[in-house]
Amino acid sequence: MKRTTAVIIGAGHQGLAMSQKLAERGVDHIVVERGQAGNSWRNERWDSLRLLSPNWLNGLPGVPYRGADQDGFLRVSDLISMFDACAHRNATPLMTETKVVALDAFGDGYRVQTDQGAIDCRSVIMATGTNAIANVPAFADAIPVDIVQHTPLSYKRLSDIPDGGVLIVGAAASGVQLARELQLAGRQVTLAVGNHVRMPRKYRDADIMVWMEITGMFDESHRDVDDLARVRRRPSPQLIGAPSHQQVDLNALQDLGVEITGRLASIAGGSAWFSGSLANHCTAADLKMNRLLDRCDAWAVEHGLDALIEQPHRFAPTRQPAEPRLKLDLTDGSVRSVIWASGFRPDYRWLNLPVVDGKGRLVHDGGVVGNGLYAMGLPFLRTARSQFISGGEGDSTALADHMCNWLAKPLAA
Repeated sequence: MKRTTAVIIGAGHQGLAMSQKLAERGVDHIVVERGQAGNSWRNERWDSLRLLSPNWLNGLPGVPYRGADQDGFLRVSDLISMFDACAHRNATPLMTETKVVALDAFGDGYRVQTDQGAIDCRSVIMATGTNAIANVPAFADAIPVDIVQHTPLSYKRLSDIPDGGVLIVGAAASGVQLARELQLAGRQVTLAVGNHVRMPRKYRDADIMVWMEITGMFDESHRDVDDLARVRRRPSPQLIGAPSHQQVDLNALQDLGVEITGRLASIAGGSAWFSGSLANHCTAADLKMNRLLDRCDAWAVEHGLDALIEQPHRFAPTRQPAEPRLKLDLTDGSVRSVIWASGFRPDYRWLNLPVVDGKGRLVHDGGVVGNGLYAMGLPFLRTARSQFISGGEGDSTALADHMCNWLAKPLAA
């Protein structure tokens, strides 16, 4: 049996950031990790993946990016090296290869039960992120057994995908990146498109994330957002971290030969059936992108930069087939694999506390669950920056301060 003041569950970038902040405040703690630091990046990403955020956004606590290409995009292998350096430099109190199997209220705090024994503590930070389980619909069981199925967590490299057609379900970041990779490799890709966020890689001489930084979009508070639940469900943007900084929107994919369809509605009778909603989803995504660009233009005018940089422009509307496909035969051999890029969800099966709503979502206020329990690594946890690596700094500072104030309160008699 171990005892400490705080337990951090997860040694990704958020968990490592929180560990550094607690160490700075003199709070003894343990970081429990099911694998090694950055485990999901080590074992649940495909080999060719690069981060979609530029390098200046990708520093870890005490290990800022120091390379020559600030506007480039890290390979996952380089990020893993940064995780190792971060844990070493900060002497992070890691318990690696340790799986959490239960979290319960216990005494004046919590008991974290692991496969290596129990840890009692006053406070717990759940830094397990949101991408623990890939969303795969129940009707996936109706796909013919000879078709290979993957998710972005299981796909590693081209050799995982047999020759022939590929159906990719979902057009957020993972879906469009994999569609591009596989189409360029000679697979014929059909991409089922639902709700998505279209975003240019570059606009008016700068990466779109530079615009989000300088306009303050990254730092908008969760308290100032209308319909926060909807914003937290928003898909990741259609971006790719390629050295050439190219677009990877639906127009670019169609230029490569990718066929786009509406949202996958069901699998029945040996066929995939698609909704007729493609036009609506594409029109909505174009509209929201243009609103984003309007904000960038307004900022440029307000700060006297409008005449000094590339002039405002808008990108071509998303092209759509004249008659989008509504059905795809899965029995004629033309489709050999399916990739479910239809989003992710957290895994709270070990959480034995009444803090999850009826839809399986953790109930929290900016990462504060209550009674010394905290969460990190969730979309728009405290700001729009929270979903990026750079968000760990601000989120961990705020939550560490909250925790110290909570720990300073006298225990109930």
